[in-house]
Amino acid sequence: MRHILKIPIWLGVTSLLINGSPLRGESLGLSEAVQRALNQNPLVRATAAGGEASRAGLKEARSGRLPSVDFSGTYAHSNNPVFVFGSLLEQGRFSESNFDPAYLNHPGALSNFRSSLDLRIPIFNRFQVSSQIEKAQIQEGQASADTAWVQQQIRFEVIHTYYGVLVAEARKEVAREAVKSAEAEVKRIRDRFDQGFVVESDLLAMEVQLADFRQQLVQAEGEERTARAALNTVLAQPIATPEILGGQLEDRRFSVPPQAELVQLALDNRPDYKRSEMDIQLARQDLKSSKGQYWPDLNVFGQLGHSTQSFANGSGDFAVGARLTFKLLDFGRGARTDQLSAASEAARAQEQHKANQIQFEVVKAYQSFLTSQEKLNVAASAVQQAEEALRIVNDRHGVGLTTITEVLRSQTALLRARLNLLAARYDYYLGFAQTLLASGLLTDVTKLAS
Repeated sequence: MRHILKIPIWLGVTSLLINGSPLRGESLGLSEAVQRALNQNPLVRATAAGGEASRAGLKEARSGRLPSVDFSGTYAHSNNPVFVFGSLLEQGRFSESNFDPAYLNHPGALSNFRSSLDLRIPIFNRFQVSSQIEKAQIQEGQASADTAWVQQQIRFEVIHTYYGVLVAEARKEVAREAVKSAEAEVKRIRDRFDQGFVVESDLLAMEVQLADFRQQLVQAEGEERTARAALNTVLAQPIATPEILGGQLEDRRFSVPPQAELVQLALDNRPDYKRSEMDIQLARQDLKSSKGQYWPDLNVFGQLGHSTQSFANGSGDFAVGARLTFKLLDFGRGARTDQLSAASEAARAQEQHKANQIQFEVVKAYQSFLTSQEKLNVAASAVQQAEEALRIVNDRHGVGLTTITEVLRSQTALLRARLNLLAARYDYYLGFAQTLLASGLLTDVTKLAS
């Protein structure tokens, strides 16, 4: 539903700003602003990098099931009897003369270069690799949840700052038109004062009113510059970038599901709540990995070796086998398991706390939305009443039935009512967006874009 309020000429610019201006040319719409923020905002890039890191972590975890191959090379020169005896055997140069006790006990120094290629194939690793893979998959899901939640928050910030600029523009135009109207009124009253038709107090009162309107204009101009800086910050562009906004703060009505349904939707859709659920899964995997320490480790291995003295010849060898490792005694194993059990219980408690917090956020946003709706209705009625009051006072003043003070009071009341309507409409838009965000439903802005 769209509705253009009847307002005096000196407030007409505001109506155009709120209900659609024919003066806007090439402009930035809300949907385009959101897309620009999602493409450029550093928080989105940071969460995207976190997603890349989690996917790389999953690849690393899965590699734990694959064979590993190592190459090593060692050069040694020594006259240690054991080293010399073993090196001669490895090099295939052992002969009968080497059995001489004098040689065995006091051999000359020998050089040996040993190179080897070692293959290791994991068979069973106490559930360590499977737990790491499960954790990496969960962390990948958490990264996706982080990205989705940041994107919803970015959308809300764009809505907040985008319409904040529109409201600031409208307030500035209201203040500017009020100043122009007051300046014209001061000139008119001064002329009538010079002609002796009004007293000096009327002229002074109008000049005070003009000064007050000028102060409001200065304040409005500063608020508009601040609002634009906030929007540019969210869009991750230079803070002084000028933007012509094509959005409109129209008189619209939004609908949301009942509060109880919103709470359930939030628990089903909020990415940050899903992340807390995944924290419980991570704690379970840590506990599973800890309990796996009671199981043995089994690996198959193979080795190709080559030993030589001069690099031109030498002897090769190989070895294959299996290695079973069972940690018989580990006094800290039980304590670590108990620690991770406590961490798992803490994760469940944190998840419940998060659920309670989300329910409160939904209730708060929903009630705020309902309140803003009522305030908007009251503000719209107040503008109509202020307009009618000003018309009546102007008519009475024109025939000398009331004072200039009443006229000034009525003009001020209308200005205040109109600004209150702008604020109420802005709060209504934000209340709707906040309700969607609290429910985890702010996945696009089509319902808010004009």
